[in-house]
Amino acid sequence: MPTYELLLAPSANRVYADQTPRLAAAEAAVVGGWTMRPHRLAGLSCLGFEAAAVDPAALSRLSAGLALFEAVPDPAAPDQTVPDLSNPDQALPDPADLDQVLLRPLPWPALGPVEEDLVTIPKYAGKTNEQFTQLLLNVTLSQVRAAGPVTVLDPMCGRGTTLTTAWRLGWDAAGVEVESSAVEALAAFLKTYLRRKRLKHRAELNPVRRDGRNLGKRLEVEAQFGDQTRHLAVFSGDTRQSAVLWGKRRFQAVVVDAPYGVVHGSRSGPGSGRQRSAGQLLAEAVPVWSRQLAPGGALGLSWNSLGLPRADLIELVQQAGLTACQGGPWELFGHRVDSSIYRDIVVATKPLELT
Repeated sequence: MPTYELLLAPSANRVYADQTPRLAAAEAAVVGGWTMRPHRLAGLSCLGFEAAAVDPAALSRLSAGLALFEAVPDPAAPDQTVPDLSNPDQALPDPADLDQVLLRPLPWPALGPVEEDLVTIPKYAGKTNEQFTQLLLNVTLSQVRAAGPVTVLDPMCGRGTTLTTAWRLGWDAAGVEVESSAVEALAAFLKTYLRRKRLKHRAELNPVRRDGRNLGKRLEVEAQFGDQTRHLAVFSGDTRQSAVLWGKRRFQAVVVDAPYGVVHGSRSGPGSGRQRSAGQLLAEAVPVWSRQLAPGGALGLSWNSLGLPRADLIELVQQAGLTACQGGPWELFGHRVDSSIYRDIVVATKPLELT
């Protein structure tokens, strides 16, 4: 069976880069059922695997993928066999033995019409690593069974990294963000970006009023990328009011990169201080997000497991009527961010038919 090498993209975040091969292998297992083995080849991080056939378009959607090669024997050394780099039971060959193995580059399709700089240009404190954002979206959307076009809801969307990454992956996006200034910053960036790229678009930021009260703001954006149209909408407001803000609308996926620290912009009620317990906030918000999922939809949640143990979060999502994905590669996404943050992922699905 042919052997392939998936070259991994470097990450500007050194801590994340050290853990990328393991995370990328777990992502590949979840998303495509690929069994890939992390290793280094010519000093570069790669995933080795065997397959009867490969789909470069599918592999190019992986968060850390950079290029794809087929390992073939050097015709000048016909007795050389290609080592099976995907087999965890086989010892890795001595690097000198690979001198007679050639790597034949395979097509690496563009992800889509939305350029990468839509996601990478914004720089601000607290921005989540773009590779991890794409990984979280990929593993969550791999479990969606809901019918119809996909819209991703991020009810803690900040300045929109998850939303713009969803655009790049081909999905419409929606969000809720408690800080009006973050919504305004996202609106300003998108308007400037789309105008400078000379893309046909409509972008409006308007106040939201109900029953004579000002509830915040709503950003609505529609943009044309080639022959594809993307939609994005964001409400300013508390994530626990997300179902109120969005009304009866249901989403195929809810993807949340929850706060890692002790302070998050959520309030217990009018005039109250900020919610200081991420665990308490998730306990109140997860049932709301669950109600916003369409039957067959999926919730993907990353959080700091040092503040809320994995077992406790799984219990929360199950109490909200969702089924957590467990076992195998699902247990391999935990990784260190810094000395006080150990980030993990839980993906949970909503039944197709509710009883």
